[in-house]
Formats: sequence, structure tokens, C-alpha cells
Amino acid sequence: MGKLGVSELLIIAVVVILLFGGKKIPELMKGLGTGVREFKNAAKGEEEQAANSKKEEDKK
Repeated sequence: MGKLGVSELLIIAVVVILLFGGKKIPELMKGLGTGVREFKNAAKGEEEQAANSKKEEDKK
């Protein structure tokens, strides 16, 4: 359990199309892409902050 096959992905895609319609899907995907990009940037910022903190501790 936990792995999605092709048939499951197709069913999910059909349900999304039925719920939101074809015109809303590009907006949803754009929002999803923006959210993922912001999450990656935040995670990268946290990694850099942790690395800088470690460098400062090593200097002491």
C-alpha cells in the first residue's frame, strides 16, 4: 500500500477534471507549482541558516 499505479492516477485525474472542470485546472497547477517552489526555497534557506550556525559554532 502507498504506491500509486497508472490506473489509480487516471482515476484521480478524471475525478479532478469532473470536480474542477477543464478551465480551472491550469490555475490549480500554477498554484501548486508556486507552493512547491516556495517550499523548496524555504527548505533551502533553512539548510543555509543551519550551515551558517554550524560555521559560527566551529569558530568559537
